[in-house]
This record gives sequence, C-alpha cells and structure tokens, in this order.
Amino acid sequence: MNIADIWKVQKKWSDRFLPEIKQILLEHLAKIARIDIAPFEEDAERNTDLIVLRLDGIRIACRVRKFVYFADYGGEFTIRSRTASGNKTELDKIKEGWGDYLFYGWADQTETKLYGWTLGSLEALRLHMDECFEKNTCPWASQRDNWYDGTAFVAFRYEDVPDYLVVYSD
Repeated sequence: MNIADIWKVQKKWSDRFLPEIKQILLEHLAKIARIDIAPFEEDAERNTDLIVLRLDGIRIACRVRKFVYFADYGGEFTIRSRTASGNKTELDKIKEGWGDYLFYGWADQTETKLYGWTLGSLEALRLHMDECFEKNTCPWASQRDNWYDGTAFVAFRYEDVPDYLVVYSD
C-alpha cells in the first residue's frame, strides 16, 4: 500500500469521530466567545450597549488515537515530527504558525465514539518551540521513533506540560 492509500485509510478511520468532535468544540469554544457590556465609546458613538466577542477563523487540528494504546499512552499527546515520505509534518505546520487549537482524543473500545479528549492551545505550545525543539531542553516532551513505518513523534506528558497549554479536558 502506498503512502496516499495509507493516508486515506487513516483519514477515513478518524473522520468517523468528526461529528462528535464538532459537538464538543461547539460547546467549549462557545465559552470563549462572550457578551460584555460595551465600553463608553461604543455606547456613546455606535449605539452599542452589549458587544459579542467572538472567534473568527479558528483552525483546529484533530487527532484521534485507538483505544488499544490508551493504557500505555493515555497520559500524553503526540505530534508527528517526521514522515517516511519527507512531507511536512504536523510539527512543521505548527512551527510555521498554522493551527490555533489541537483536539486530541481517544476512541473507545468499539471505535465508534470518543473515550476521552483534550483541547490544547497551539499558540501556547509555540511559545515553547525554541526550548523544546531547537535546544532539545524541554523536560515535558520526548522524541519517539516508530520503527515500523519510518515516522516519528514528539510526545508530551499532560502531567508535566504547563497548565495553560490545556484549554479544556473531559
């Protein structure tokens, strides 16, 4: 099977969780948008008593892992740092400034719904890029190689990451 075919199979598997992920994100990102009392200038000059502060153009990366790995890796999230093909990785795209949030979930045993999930801030992660990836001095991240397919990941332990990286968790 070539790389494109593998991607299609993996994408089809993870896309089954998108409706549930969308529901979760609607609920939790709505908490970020809020209605406030308008400042004096808005009230006096623009006929505004309340103002809705909202999210626009938010990019969310979604990853779902299989339940079989939860016992060993449930306390961490991973971001691909090397592909066998040499194509850009998730980590490359984050370094370039792409993505606002990372939704990281675990499939349940039946692989039909989510077992657990976390919503993390990629902007907060970017604050540590130099420390974690260029200087390799990040105590809460480690490089992991997948021996069977030539890819690699950076693994982040939830118990060690700065609190502000995790926006919501179930």
